[in-house]
Amino acid sequence: MTEQMKAVGDIGRRIALRREQLGLTREQVSARAGTATGYLQYVEEQPTAVPDPGFLLRLADALETSVSSLHGGDSDLPPGTGRAARHPELAKLGPDECWAHLSTHGVGRVTVSTPDGPAIAPVNYTVADRAIAFRTAPGATPALAAGTETAFEVDHIDEALSQGWSVLVVGHADHVTDPEAVRKFAEAAHTEPWAGGERELWVRIEPERVTGRRILVS
Repeated sequence: MTEQMKAVGDIGRRIALRREQLGLTREQVSARAGTATGYLQYVEEQPTAVPDPGFLLRLADALETSVSSLHGGDSDLPPGTGRAARHPELAKLGPDECWAHLSTHGVGRVTVSTPDGPAIAPVNYTVADRAIAFRTAPGATPALAAGTETAFEVDHIDEALSQGWSVLVVGHADHVTDPEAVRKFAEAAHTEPWAGGERELWVRIEPERVTGRRILVS
């Protein structure tokens, strides 16, 4: 899928979400916008749909929003500022679900204790053998987790659908010195550390407790 197709598809998702937030049917929105219901369905469901500016202007008015919002112009806002869904439900994730979510992401947050007090550091991480590992540098803030019990968190927020999930891992962190373990973590890594520089110190978190939550939208 090209970036252009992805962006257009996102317009359809935003239109459908906004309509559902208002509790409106396609027929009601089409009547408000003066357009055919079939065309609105096409725009919502087809990633290749390219709605013209006039249609989007009428549609934004019908949905009590702006064309910029339908285009995702507010995508750079902090996560979680969107409107809550009409019928959200907070559900627990099972252990396998938690690990499945952990394995799909490459950036998480680890808690550390610093001379200035507690801190949370973002890290590029990887998962292997049901352990969390991240690469850092000696003296860097994330390296302070080694030798302590720490908490590691990763989450995902879908602004367009007002839903998301989070997973929390609690366990003991320590330096990884075994060459075979280092090789395994390096091969499983999604990417090199975004912070750049020499970051060859691996820290592993052996989980003692793994929990997760998910916001479901009915």
